[in-house]
Amino acid sequence: MTDNTSVKTLDKVVVRFSGDSGDGMQLAGNIFTNVSAGVGNQVSTFPDYPAEIRAPQGSLSGVSGFQVSVGREVYTPGDQCDVLVAMNAAALKQNHRFLRHGGVIILDIDSCKESDMKKALFKTDNPVEELNIRHAQLLEVPVTTMTKAALAESGLDLKSMMKCRNIFALGLVCWLFDRPLESALRMLRNKFGRKPAIYDANAKVLRAGYDYGHNIHAGVSTCRIENDKITPGVYTDINGNTATAWGLIMASEKSGRPLFLGSYPITPATDILHELAKRRDLGVKAVQMEDEIAGVCSAIGASFAGNLAVTSTSGPGLALKSEGIGLAVIAELPLVVIDVMRGGPSTGLPTKTEQTDLMQALYGRNGESPVAVVAPVSPTDCFDMAFEASRIALEHMTPVILLSDAFIGNGSSAWRIPEANEYPEIHPPLLPAERADSNWHPYERNADTLVRYWAIPGTEGAAHRLGGLEKDSKTGAISTDPVNHENMVRIRREKIAHIANDLPAQEVHYDTTEADTLLLGWGGTYGHLRTAAAELNAEGTPIAFTQIRYINPMPANMGEILKRYKRVIVAELNTGMFADYLQMQFPDVHIERINKIQGQPFLVSEVKNSIKEIMK
Repeated sequence: MTDNTSVKTLDKVVVRFSGDSGDGMQLAGNIFTNVSAGVGNQVSTFPDYPAEIRAPQGSLSGVSGFQVSVGREVYTPGDQCDVLVAMNAAALKQNHRFLRHGGVIILDIDSCKESDMKKALFKTDNPVEELNIRHAQLLEVPVTTMTKAALAESGLDLKSMMKCRNIFALGLVCWLFDRPLESALRMLRNKFGRKPAIYDANAKVLRAGYDYGHNIHAGVSTCRIENDKITPGVYTDINGNTATAWGLIMASEKSGRPLFLGSYPITPATDILHELAKRRDLGVKAVQMEDEIAGVCSAIGASFAGNLAVTSTSGPGLALKSEGIGLAVIAELPLVVIDVMRGGPSTGLPTKTEQTDLMQALYGRNGESPVAVVAPVSPTDCFDMAFEASRIALEHMTPVILLSDAFIGNGSSAWRIPEANEYPEIHPPLLPAERADSNWHPYERNADTLVRYWAIPGTEGAAHRLGGLEKDSKTGAISTDPVNHENMVRIRREKIAHIANDLPAQEVHYDTTEADTLLLGWGGTYGHLRTAAAELNAEGTPIAFTQIRYINPMPANMGEILKRYKRVIVAELNTGMFADYLQMQFPDVHIERINKIQGQPFLVSEVKNSIKEIMK
């Protein structure tokens, strides 16, 4: 043990909060994350919770976790944690394997009684010995006892007191990492402001946890965490689903088109519906429909009426929306479809992450039904890519599928709130007033982009119909002519291909003359893959890295990039869908694969080890 007056300076630290599903680990973790973001740290989080509504208290299946990395050059929540907060015996048993050698365990010893040990399937009364934990600094803290003592005169009943245990643990962790309590208190005030007694209790317990750490003279070292040099501005902690909702709002502002969301609740995408439902003050119309099909059909109707139309879902809902998306393809209406991917097939793993909807997004519709597909790479990038998906949909008159995932949708990062002038205006191809006459037809196009004009109902002289039957390429009337059908199929395909001319060039990191191997990923695996590449380069193994955000079409310079390397290693959370897609587009490229389908994100260590094996 070290004296608690010693202070370590660290580039980054990883804290894992774990406890019962009702112990408030997500709240404690979120507050610690927000406080850290507020003092200038980069942050990356991984909420890990069970799919059960509420497993038996104290059981192994009911353990909920929240891991966060804070510091500088933070791209992932970390493979292992420096501090493990375990609120009961089951949490310790499920999570001790994530602790780094020499790390700290904060264990609520009051929740390790005989009955707790039995629920967690321990055979002895000493969890630390039974789990053979010998590499950790152990703090056995009477969290429950101290919480009750702090609230003895609060007037709260025992059940209400026990709901504050997580905040005592949070106070102790704030002491350990020298976090300001004022920020944590402000967040508690925002959450419990309408319940003064609950706020006062949590505020008192937070201080009690902080003071407990300050007063234990035979404890662990406190830590000061370094910050990156950051762009001045207002920063906040934001999760991917919230960032997605806000990106859609920005696109609505920049396009002048009102925002409509037609959606049906589904894990892990529901928070997008919740967030947009709060924004009636900005003119947002968010409607909870009766099912997934109604969600996409209501959005298609809103698009026809001139809205920036969006529907949100996860993999099972995307399957149900497929016919509706096909209708938007043949009608050539702008539509943003958000898929926050989870483990499948069918109901699968509702609270776990995967990248297994890629082929469904690209091809999961009847007939030749091309759509644009994009994928954010981080929680904060969800804002930018929601904006981009909206821009592409509106300016190119097409459905766009945004492939987020549970890891970045639920995870969070520190985000600088942007200025409105940092984003471009969006210019939908609205039918010019001078073209609205009896000679106008709904499939008239821009000759260069093949994008048709958008006639908003009510425009004088622009009455028209759209539907799911094939239309004549000139008049817009229903047509079964074979040659016309082939022509329209090719036009819709070429229109999507032309979007590549409107995309930023793909960038490559660590692109040196010594690197003959390219590590390539797409979507939410960015942080783990970039960290793996950075560490390999630092260790003397040159490897370039790039992460794809625009999937269909890909940026125009993708072919030139791939030809520069002896081999391309594609790492993804599926059996190799993007590798297959890439090989189909570029058959001469030598592609190797790293795949994981466990409902969990990559570990940096497993990516590095796999790369080393391939490069042998």
